[in-house]
Amino acid sequence: MKLFKTILSIVVVLSCCLDATLAPAASSGNPTRKEQRSSLPITIKSNQLSADNMGKTAVFTGKVVARQGDITIYSDRMTVNYGDIEGEVDKVVAEGDVRIVQENRIGLAAHAVYDSKQGQITLTGNPKVMQGTDSITGKTIIYYIDEDKSVVSGEGDSRVNAVIHPSPKKGNADAR
Repeated sequence: MKLFKTILSIVVVLSCCLDATLAPAASSGNPTRKEQRSSLPITIKSNQLSADNMGKTAVFTGKVVARQGDITIYSDRMTVNYGDIEGEVDKVVAEGDVRIVQENRIGLAAHAVYDSKQGQITLTGNPKVMQGTDSITGKTIIYYIDEDKSVVSGEGDSRVNAVIHPSPKKGNADAR
C-alpha cells in the first residue's frame, strides 16, 4: 500500500509540475488549477508494474498512460525512484515516445526526467513543445518548476528553433 501511495503521489507531482500556466490563487479563496487537479483521481495504466520496495523503485512498462484531470503522460516506460519519507519522490524517468498533453499544449521527447531536488523537468531526444500552432525545438528543454521558467538549448547543428504565429489583429482581418 505504501508503494501504491508513493506512485500516486508521483503522478500528482508530475501533473502539478507540468502545468506552466497555473494562475496564482485568487484572494477570494478560490482554489488554483493545481489545487483543483490534486483532488482528482489518478489513473495509471501499463502492461506491467514491477515494484522493488528495497530498491525504492517502481517501473511501469508497456504503453504507460498516467492521467489526472486535464494532464496525460504517455511513455513506453516510467521509472519512479522514491525517497525515505512516505510519498517523497526523488526522480521520475519517462522513456520512449514520451508525450505530455494538457489542453492545447503537447510536449514530445524520447526521454523526460523529473528531478524533485533540482525542481526541474528535462526533455531530451528530439524534444519539442507545441501550444496551438506555435512550437519550439532544441537539443534540450528544461522546465524549472519553482521559477515557472524554461531554457531551451541547442548543440552543434541542433539549434533552437521557435515558430511563433502572431495573433491576428482585431478589425484588420481583410487589411493588407
